[in-house]
Amino acid sequence: MKWFSINGILTEMKRIRWPKGKDLAKDSATVIAFTAVLGLFFFLCQVASSGFLKLIGM
Repeated sequence: MKWFSINGILTEMKRIRWPKGKDLAKDSATVIAFTAVLGLFFFLCQVASSGFLKLIGM
């Protein structure tokens, strides 16, 4: 278990490429937009199914 040592951990930490602020903002905006679109889609599906059930008398 040589990799499980302080030196191994520090070496791995140096290899990490943290995202730049611009990339982080772009990715966050993508996630928020995708979540909003899916939320709207599921809301419209619920409205449509409720309307259909009322139409057939349930």
